[in-house]
Amino acid sequence: MSDVPEVRPPVVTPVRVVIAVCLIAPFVAMLWVGSYAKTDPAFIGIPFFYWYQMLWVLISTALTMTAYKLWQRDQRSRGVHKGGEAK
Repeated sequence: MSDVPEVRPPVVTPVRVVIAVCLIAPFVAMLWVGSYAKTDPAFIGIPFFYWYQMLWVLISTALTMTAYKLWQRDQRSRGVHKGGEAK
């Protein structure tokens, strides 16, 4: 017999869709410049254009961390260990 592990096709699950949305949302928010290319409303004297982008730094961090934790949980539930092979 061969020692080559069985290759399974990728599976789309609701958890993986949530992971994808978490990773894509910051890109969409930043690439849609027309939605934040303005000065009002100002926040403590900082124009909207700047504080909106800085807010997305924090939001992106939270979304990336969420996606990573979901990915870890998904991999554990599928029985995949750090080597990348199924147990």
